[in-house]
Amino acid sequence: MKGVLLINLGTPDSPEVKDVRKYLREFLMDEYVIDLPFITRWFLVNVIIATFRAPKSAKIYKELWTENGSPLLYYGLQVEKMLQESMGEEVYVRLAMRYQNPSIQSVLKEIKEKGITDLVVLPLYPQYASSSSKSSIEKVKTELAKMNYDPKVKFIENFVGEEDFIKLFARLGNKYWQTGEYEKVLFSYHGVPERHILKDCTNNYCQLSDKCCSKYSNANRLCYRAQCYETSRRIAEQMNLSQDQYDVAFQSRLETRAKDPWLKPYSDLVIEEYPEQGYKKVLAFSPSFIADCLETTIEVGEEFKEIFEENGGEKWQLVESLNDDPEWIAVLKKMVTV
Repeated sequence: MKGVLLINLGTPDSPEVKDVRKYLREFLMDEYVIDLPFITRWFLVNVIIATFRAPKSAKIYKELWTENGSPLLYYGLQVEKMLQESMGEEVYVRLAMRYQNPSIQSVLKEIKEKGITDLVVLPLYPQYASSSSKSSIEKVKTELAKMNYDPKVKFIENFVGEEDFIKLFARLGNKYWQTGEYEKVLFSYHGVPERHILKDCTNNYCQLSDKCCSKYSNANRLCYRAQCYETSRRIAEQMNLSQDQYDVAFQSRLETRAKDPWLKPYSDLVIEEYPEQGYKKVLAFSPSFIADCLETTIEVGEEFKEIFEENGGEKWQLVESLNDDPEWIAVLKKMVTV
Protein backbone atom coordinates (compact mmCIF):
# COMPACT_ATOMS: atom_id res chain seq x y z
CA MET A 1 0.00 0.00 0.00
CA LYS A 2 1.17 3.54 -0.76
CA GLY A 3 1.33 6.42 1.67
CA VAL A 4 1.86 10.18 1.55
CA LEU A 5 3.38 12.10 4.45
CA LEU A 6 2.91 15.87 4.34
CA ILE A 7 5.11 17.84 6.75
CA ASN A 8 4.81 21.43 7.84
CA LEU A 9 6.84 23.37 10.39
CA GLY A 10 4.51 23.28 13.38
CA THR A 11 2.55 25.40 15.79
CA PRO A 12 2.04 25.68 19.55
CA ASP A 13 -0.79 23.54 20.94
CA SER A 14 -2.38 26.75 22.21
CA PRO A 15 -1.50 30.45 22.40
CA GLU A 16 -0.84 30.18 26.13
CA VAL A 17 2.66 31.12 27.29
CA LYS A 18 3.54 27.60 28.51
CA ASP A 19 2.67 26.03 25.14
CA VAL A 20 4.41 28.76 23.16
CA ARG A 21 7.52 28.36 25.30
CA LYS A 22 7.44 24.58 24.76
CA TYR A 23 7.15 25.09 21.01
CA LEU A 24 9.96 27.64 20.87
CA ARG A 25 12.28 25.34 22.81
CA GLU A 26 11.70 22.39 20.50
CA PHE A 27 11.92 24.53 17.37
CA LEU A 28 15.00 26.55 18.27
CA MET A 29 16.93 23.67 19.83
CA ASP A 30 16.99 22.04 16.39
CA GLU A 31 20.62 22.11 15.25
CA TYR A 32 19.48 22.85 11.71
CA VAL A 33 17.65 25.99 12.87
CA ILE A 34 20.29 27.43 15.20
CA ASP A 35 23.49 25.77 14.10
CA LEU A 36 25.62 26.75 17.08
CA PRO A 37 27.44 24.42 19.50
CA PHE A 38 24.99 22.60 21.79
CA ILE A 39 25.89 24.44 25.00
CA THR A 40 25.71 27.84 23.32
CA ARG A 41 22.42 26.92 21.64
CA TRP A 42 20.95 25.55 24.89
CA PHE A 43 21.82 28.70 26.83
CA LEU A 44 20.55 31.00 24.09
CA VAL A 45 17.25 29.16 23.66
CA ASN A 46 16.40 28.12 27.22
CA VAL A 47 17.79 31.01 29.22
CA ILE A 48 17.22 33.93 26.87
CA ILE A 49 14.80 33.34 23.96
CA ALA A 50 12.23 30.98 25.52
CA THR A 51 12.24 32.92 28.78
CA PHE A 52 11.80 36.42 27.42
CA ARG A 53 10.26 35.88 24.00
CA ALA A 54 7.51 33.42 24.90
CA PRO A 55 5.17 35.94 26.62
CA LYS A 56 5.47 38.37 23.71
CA SER A 57 5.00 35.60 21.13
CA ALA A 58 1.97 34.28 23.04
CA LYS A 59 0.24 37.65 22.65
CA ILE A 60 0.83 37.54 18.90
CA TYR A 61 -0.39 33.94 18.65
CA LYS A 62 -3.60 35.00 20.41
CA GLU A 63 -4.14 37.53 17.60
CA LEU A 64 -3.57 34.80 15.03
CA TRP A 65 -5.77 32.13 16.67
CA THR A 66 -9.24 31.64 15.23
CA GLU A 67 -12.30 29.68 16.28
CA ASN A 68 -10.67 26.76 14.45
CA GLY A 69 -7.44 27.15 16.42
CA SER A 70 -4.09 27.57 14.69
CA PRO A 71 -4.62 28.40 10.98
CA LEU A 72 -1.49 26.44 10.05
CA LEU A 73 -2.82 23.28 11.70
CA TYR A 74 -6.41 23.84 10.60
CA TYR A 75 -5.52 24.24 6.93
CA GLY A 76 -3.02 21.40 7.19
CA LEU A 77 -5.73 19.02 8.38
CA GLN A 78 -8.10 20.32 5.70
CA VAL A 79 -5.49 19.62 3.04
CA GLU A 80 -4.89 16.14 4.49
CA LYS A 81 -8.61 15.40 4.31
CA MET A 82 -9.10 16.82 0.80
CA LEU A 83 -6.03 15.11 -0.63
CA GLN A 84 -7.11 11.81 0.91
CA GLU A 85 -10.53 12.15 -0.72
CA SER A 86 -8.91 13.01 -4.04
CA MET A 87 -6.46 10.09 -4.00
CA GLY A 88 -8.89 7.45 -2.78
CA GLU A 89 -8.55 4.53 -0.38
CA GLU A 90 -5.52 3.01 -2.09
CA VAL A 91 -3.29 5.78 -0.76
CA TYR A 92 -2.98 6.70 2.93
CA VAL A 93 -2.47 10.44 3.45
CA ARG A 94 -1.28 11.93 6.72
CA LEU A 95 -0.05 15.30 7.97
CA ALA A 96 2.72 15.71 10.53
CA MET A 97 4.44 18.72 12.07
CA ARG A 98 8.19 18.95 12.44
CA TYR A 99 7.67 20.50 15.87
CA GLN A 100 4.81 19.70 18.26
CA ASN A 101 1.66 17.92 17.13
CA PRO A 102 0.84 15.76 15.28
CA SER A 103 4.46 14.69 15.60
CA ILE A 104 6.44 12.96 12.87
CA GLN A 105 7.12 10.09 15.28
CA SER A 106 3.43 9.45 16.04
CA VAL A 107 2.32 9.75 12.41
CA LEU A 108 5.06 7.41 11.15
CA LYS A 109 3.89 4.90 13.74
CA GLU A 110 0.39 5.06 12.22
CA ILE A 111 1.84 4.69 8.73
CA LYS A 112 3.81 1.62 9.79
CA GLU A 113 0.73 0.07 11.38
CA LYS A 114 -1.13 0.60 8.10
CA GLY A 115 1.45 -1.54 6.35
CA ILE A 116 2.64 1.16 3.97
CA THR A 117 5.43 -0.15 1.72
CA ASP A 118 5.87 2.89 -0.56
CA LEU A 119 5.98 6.33 1.04
CA VAL A 120 6.20 9.78 -0.52
CA VAL A 121 7.41 12.44 1.92
CA LEU A 122 6.62 16.03 0.97
CA PRO A 123 7.86 18.82 3.26
CA LEU A 124 5.45 21.67 2.56
CA TYR A 125 8.18 24.25 2.02
CA PRO A 126 8.32 25.38 -1.63
CA GLN A 127 12.00 26.31 -1.36
CA TYR A 128 14.54 23.91 0.16
CA ALA A 129 16.47 25.13 3.21
CA SER A 130 18.44 23.20 5.79
CA SER A 131 16.43 24.79 8.62
CA SER A 132 13.13 23.55 7.20
CA SER A 133 13.28 20.90 4.46
CA LYS A 134 16.49 19.18 5.51
CA SER A 135 15.50 19.18 9.17
CA SER A 136 12.17 17.52 8.31
CA ILE A 137 13.75 14.96 5.99
CA GLU A 138 16.45 14.03 8.50
CA LYS A 139 13.84 13.72 11.26
CA VAL A 140 11.88 11.23 9.13
CA LYS A 141 15.03 9.20 8.49
CA THR A 142 15.90 9.17 12.19
CA GLU A 143 12.44 8.04 13.27
CA LEU A 144 12.26 5.34 10.58
CA ALA A 145 15.59 3.94 11.81
CA LYS A 146 14.38 3.96 15.43
CA MET A 147 11.30 1.98 14.40
CA ASN A 148 13.32 -0.47 12.31
CA TYR A 149 10.87 0.40 9.55
CA ASP A 150 12.19 0.40 6.00
CA PRO A 151 9.56 1.31 3.39
CA LYS A 152 10.58 2.54 -0.04
CA VAL A 153 10.73 6.32 0.48
CA LYS A 154 10.74 9.17 -2.00
CA PHE A 155 11.58 12.60 -0.59
CA ILE A 156 10.46 15.68 -2.52
CA GLU A 157 13.05 18.35 -1.68
CA ASN A 158 11.23 21.37 -3.09
CA PHE A 159 8.63 22.35 -5.66
CA VAL A 160 10.00 25.57 -7.08
CA GLY A 161 9.85 24.00 -10.53
CA GLU A 162 6.22 22.86 -10.24
CA GLU A 163 4.49 24.90 -12.93
CA ASP A 164 0.98 24.53 -11.51
CA PHE A 165 2.17 25.76 -8.10
CA ILE A 166 3.54 28.90 -9.77
CA LYS A 167 0.36 29.42 -11.78
CA LEU A 168 -1.78 29.10 -8.67
CA PHE A 169 0.14 31.78 -6.78
CA ALA A 170 0.03 33.98 -9.87
CA ARG A 171 -3.74 33.53 -10.14
CA LEU A 172 -4.20 34.58 -6.54
CA GLY A 173 -2.02 37.62 -7.11
CA ASN A 174 -3.65 38.63 -10.39
CA LYS A 175 -6.97 38.85 -8.62
CA TYR A 176 -5.57 42.04 -7.08
CA TRP A 177 -2.93 43.15 -9.59
CA GLN A 178 -5.24 43.18 -12.59
CA THR A 179 -7.52 45.71 -10.88
CA GLY A 180 -4.84 48.29 -11.71
CA GLU A 181 -4.84 49.60 -8.15
CA TYR A 182 -1.26 48.63 -7.28
CA GLU A 183 2.10 50.11 -8.27
CA LYS A 184 4.54 47.56 -6.90
CA VAL A 185 4.73 43.88 -5.93
CA LEU A 186 6.87 42.67 -3.03
CA PHE A 187 7.81 39.00 -2.76
CA SER A 188 8.76 38.55 0.90
CA TYR A 189 10.41 35.27 1.93
CA HIS A 190 11.32 33.93 5.34
CA GLY A 191 14.92 34.86 6.03
CA VAL A 192 17.77 32.56 7.06
CA PRO A 193 21.34 33.32 8.15
CA GLU A 194 23.74 33.81 5.26
CA ARG A 195 25.94 31.05 6.69
CA HIS A 196 23.13 28.53 6.07
CA ILE A 197 23.17 29.38 2.38
CA LEU A 198 26.91 28.92 2.14
CA LYS A 199 26.59 25.50 3.81
CA ASP A 200 23.75 24.33 1.57
CA CYS A 201 25.38 25.29 -1.71
CA THR A 202 27.71 22.81 -3.31
CA ASN A 203 31.25 23.43 -4.54
CA ASN A 204 31.32 26.90 -2.94
CA TYR A 205 29.15 28.05 -5.83
CA CYS A 206 27.08 30.62 -3.95
CA GLN A 207 28.39 34.16 -3.62
CA LEU A 208 25.16 35.57 -2.14
CA SER A 209 24.87 37.86 -5.13
CA ASP A 210 22.80 38.23 -8.28
CA LYS A 211 25.76 36.78 -10.18
CA CYS A 212 25.00 33.31 -8.86
CA CYS A 213 21.27 33.64 -8.07
CA SER A 214 20.13 35.20 -11.33
CA LYS A 215 19.83 31.74 -12.86
CA TYR A 216 18.55 28.59 -11.17
CA SER A 217 20.28 25.33 -12.12
CA ASN A 218 21.64 22.08 -10.71
CA ALA A 219 24.68 23.99 -9.50
CA ASN A 220 22.61 26.05 -7.06
CA ARG A 221 19.49 23.90 -6.71
CA LEU A 222 19.87 23.78 -2.90
CA CYS A 223 20.56 27.49 -2.57
CA TYR A 224 17.57 28.91 -0.74
CA ARG A 225 18.23 32.41 -2.06
CA ALA A 226 18.40 31.22 -5.67
CA GLN A 227 15.15 29.29 -5.21
CA CYS A 228 13.40 32.39 -3.83
CA TYR A 229 14.52 34.49 -6.80
CA GLU A 230 13.47 31.73 -9.20
CA THR A 231 10.02 31.50 -7.59
CA SER A 232 9.60 35.26 -7.87
CA ARG A 233 10.74 35.36 -11.50
CA ARG A 234 8.34 32.63 -12.49
CA ILE A 235 5.34 34.13 -10.69
CA ALA A 236 6.21 37.52 -12.17
CA GLU A 237 6.30 36.00 -15.67
CA GLN A 238 2.85 34.48 -15.16
CA MET A 239 1.56 37.89 -14.01
CA ASN A 240 3.28 39.71 -16.88
CA LEU A 241 5.27 41.85 -14.45
CA SER A 242 8.31 43.71 -15.70
CA GLN A 243 11.50 43.49 -13.65
CA ASP A 244 11.02 46.99 -12.21
CA GLN A 245 7.50 46.18 -11.02
CA TYR A 246 8.58 43.77 -8.28
CA ASP A 247 11.18 43.30 -5.55
CA VAL A 248 12.42 40.29 -3.59
CA ALA A 249 13.20 40.65 0.11
CA PHE A 250 13.50 38.59 3.30
CA GLN A 251 11.63 38.79 6.60
CA SER A 252 11.59 37.32 10.13
CA ARG A 253 15.28 37.76 10.83
CA LEU A 254 16.60 36.76 14.23
CA GLU A 255 20.18 37.94 14.36
CA THR A 256 21.84 36.50 17.45
CA ARG A 257 25.25 38.02 16.83
CA ALA A 258 26.39 41.32 15.34
CA LYS A 259 28.54 39.56 12.75
CA ASP A 260 25.86 37.03 11.81
CA PRO A 261 23.90 38.67 8.96
CA TRP A 262 20.75 37.20 7.47
CA LEU A 263 19.69 37.30 3.84
CA LYS A 264 19.25 40.79 2.45
CA PRO A 265 17.51 42.96 1.53
CA TYR A 266 15.35 43.03 4.67
CA SER A 267 11.62 43.32 3.91
CA ASP A 268 10.84 45.86 6.63
CA LEU A 269 13.57 48.22 5.41
CA VAL A 270 12.47 47.88 1.78
CA ILE A 271 8.90 48.72 2.80
CA GLU A 272 9.99 51.86 4.67
CA GLU A 273 11.46 53.28 1.46
CA TYR A 274 8.55 52.54 -0.89
CA PRO A 275 6.44 55.68 -0.24
CA GLU A 276 9.46 57.95 -0.71
CA GLN A 277 10.18 56.17 -4.00
CA GLY A 278 6.63 56.89 -5.13
CA TYR A 279 5.12 53.47 -4.45
CA LYS A 280 2.12 54.04 -2.22
CA LYS A 281 0.02 51.05 -3.26
CA VAL A 282 1.76 47.70 -2.80
CA LEU A 283 0.75 44.07 -3.27
CA ALA A 284 2.68 41.62 -1.06
CA PHE A 285 3.29 37.89 -1.53
CA SER A 286 4.70 35.34 0.93
CA PRO A 287 5.62 32.49 -1.44
CA SER A 288 7.68 30.55 1.11
CA PHE A 289 4.45 29.72 2.99
CA ILE A 290 1.58 27.61 1.68
CA ALA A 291 -0.79 28.28 4.58
CA ASP A 292 -1.75 31.22 6.77
CA CYS A 293 0.51 31.55 9.79
CA LEU A 294 2.21 34.05 12.07
CA GLU A 295 4.65 35.14 9.37
CA THR A 296 1.95 35.83 6.77
CA THR A 297 -1.19 37.00 8.56
CA ILE A 298 0.52 38.95 11.35
CA GLU A 299 3.97 39.90 10.08
CA VAL A 300 3.24 40.67 6.42
CA GLY A 301 -0.47 41.36 6.69
CA GLU A 302 -0.42 43.59 9.78
CA GLU A 303 3.07 44.59 10.92
CA PHE A 304 4.38 45.41 7.45
CA LYS A 305 1.18 47.28 6.66
CA GLU A 306 1.72 49.42 9.75
CA ILE A 307 5.33 50.18 8.74
CA PHE A 308 4.17 51.04 5.22
CA GLU A 309 1.42 53.40 6.36
CA GLU A 310 3.63 55.07 8.98
CA ASN A 311 6.00 56.02 6.16
CA GLY A 312 3.30 57.43 3.91
CA GLY A 313 1.92 54.35 2.18
CA GLU A 314 -1.76 54.32 1.27
CA LYS A 315 -2.77 50.77 0.27
CA TRP A 316 -1.21 47.48 1.40
CA GLN A 317 -2.61 44.10 0.39
CA LEU A 318 -1.38 40.63 1.32
CA VAL A 319 -2.05 37.90 -1.24
CA GLU A 320 -3.60 35.01 0.68
CA SER A 321 -1.80 31.71 1.09
CA LEU A 322 -2.82 28.56 -0.80
CA ASN A 323 -4.53 27.17 2.32
CA ASP A 324 -7.20 24.66 1.21
CA ASP A 325 -7.76 25.98 -2.31
CA PRO A 326 -9.01 23.05 -4.46
CA GLU A 327 -6.41 23.90 -7.10
CA TRP A 328 -3.71 23.48 -4.46
CA ILE A 329 -5.02 19.99 -3.72
CA ALA A 330 -4.74 19.19 -7.43
CA VAL A 331 -1.14 20.45 -7.44
CA LEU A 332 -0.30 18.29 -4.42
CA LYS A 333 -1.90 15.23 -5.98
CA LYS A 334 0.19 15.68 -9.10
CA MET A 335 3.40 16.02 -7.07
CA VAL A 336 2.90 12.97 -4.85
CA THR A 337 1.53 10.62 -7.49
CA VAL A 338 4.31 8.20 -8.37
